[in-house]
Amino acid sequence: MAITKSTGKAGQIGLKSAPPKEVLKRIRAAAKYPINLEAAPELSPEALREFAHLAAERNRQKKRQVVTLRLIPDCLSKYKALGKGYTGIMADVLNYAAENPEILSKVR
Repeated sequence: MAITKSTGKAGQIGLKSAPPKEVLKRIRAAAKYPINLEAAPELSPEALREFAHLAAERNRQKKRQVVTLRLIPDCLSKYKALGKGYTGIMADVLNYAAENPEILSKVR
């Protein structure tokens, strides 16, 4: 069995709603079981190197670059009205638009 971790908020890009109650119920039940590390196999040096490579790649992709952006005041005020973390939401919207060329073609 694999263990995965995912975080997000309902309404974010790509996340339609909160998980179903049944899923949350199973997660809470599973959290009560102790972790048995003896059942996990020993990792080979090659597997450890691969994990290190994957972690470095993930960190590289998550790293954000600081930029200066000039916005129309009304646009900025709409984002600021979203509250704390509005700059992250702006980054998500820009990333979504960049990954969907049909959105960019409508703006030109």
